[in-house]
Amino acid sequence: MAGRYFGTDGIRGRANKFPMTAEIAMKVGMAAGLSFQRGNHRHRVVLGKDTRLSGYMIENALVAGLCAAGMDVFLLGPIPTPAVAMLVRSLRADIGVMISASHNPYHDNGIKLFGPDSYKLSDEIEERIEAMLDQDVEALLADSDGLGRAKRVDGVHDRYIEFAKRTLPRSMSLSGLRIVVDCANGAAYKVAPAALWELGAEVIAINVEPNGFNINAECGSTHPAGLQKKIHEVRADIGIALDGDADRVVIVDENGTIVDGDQIMALIAQSWQQSGRLAGGGVAATVMSNLGLERYLGDLNLELHRTKVGDRYVVEQMRAHGLNIGGEQSGHIVLSDFSTTGDGLVAALQVLACIKRSNKPMSELSRTFEPVPQLLKNVRFSGGKPLEEALVKAAIEDGRNRLGKTGRLVIRPSGTEPLIRVMAEGDDPQLVETVVNDIVGVIAESRSAA
Repeated sequence: MAGRYFGTDGIRGRANKFPMTAEIAMKVGMAAGLSFQRGNHRHRVVLGKDTRLSGYMIENALVAGLCAAGMDVFLLGPIPTPAVAMLVRSLRADIGVMISASHNPYHDNGIKLFGPDSYKLSDEIEERIEAMLDQDVEALLADSDGLGRAKRVDGVHDRYIEFAKRTLPRSMSLSGLRIVVDCANGAAYKVAPAALWELGAEVIAINVEPNGFNINAECGSTHPAGLQKKIHEVRADIGIALDGDADRVVIVDENGTIVDGDQIMALIAQSWQQSGRLAGGGVAATVMSNLGLERYLGDLNLELHRTKVGDRYVVEQMRAHGLNIGGEQSGHIVLSDFSTTGDGLVAALQVLACIKRSNKPMSELSRTFEPVPQLLKNVRFSGGKPLEEALVKAAIEDGRNRLGKTGRLVIRPSGTEPLIRVMAEGDDPQLVETVVNDIVGVIAESRSAA
């Protein structure tokens, strides 16, 4: 769903511009608070954020709306998105709210919502909340004596660190591993280095000095070049790159080679299948995951269940088929034995467990399959619906025909930006490039092009 406010992952946009204004954030607080009134207990919300400057504004506006709806708000401060999901359950909250635009630059921000079951909201609930944002809900708000309170909560970092550590066997130590962790100047800048160090690793932490403006700035999972350089510099065994809210991870091996989410899922799935832990006979991933992953899982007699882009759709597929591994090529890895949403640190810990059990370097473990040549290009547009234009439709159909059964073509609009994403893959890299360029060219020349 992509409505007026909600996109593929909550509400997101440029801070202090529609829809990420203080006014709308307050209305979201009211609508979400009213939507999760249940029973006659004191209702509570856990509210976390990443390290963006605009987090202060959005946080206070949300608090006002939630308190107006009669919700008590537990302010967590900067903390990873998966920690918010975990704390919903741990603190028996009625709602979890995370203020973050994930991997986007500092000038963007967003609001992600979790229900009392600690899962991201369904399309239906988001639609109900979205409808309330344009309504007058004053009559439904709390009476003067029923307003909520807000307070800072201590010890939440320690709770999350202990939770993350418990995802490994009690007897397992990371002693002997030299790890560089890139926290993207984001929400995990305290908890990720601490958890790794407490587990016994030698930790070199980079990009752990957030200033409100430097989150994701040439660092983290979307910009791993600095991590690659640091690994060579300190001769580390592995690098871990998180994004701004730490719900995605990219691994870099000891040679500086990037290991994406597809390879991470394949490695964990193989390990869990061997140990008898893998559930559901397969893995959930999006349409963007590499065809090589699908073929590799097939060789293991495992099924790849594909979904729309967005980790909450991955989670829905996992729940529907009883799977405990799912994720996205970008590094959102969901391990439902532990968490209800993507958790970069927990996924990285499972990779580290594979290293310790096998006593092999990351470079030997990371190439579980050979990726099929894949190319993704983005085309910006200024309005309209370019994918509905006849020439664009014809170009897409022609591209599918040329790729045939040995390739895949995925065309989709971004849920957060005015972009069309064109992805093709197949065994012939030259054909893949030609197909993508031809389609991109037609879209760029369409009436909707920017």
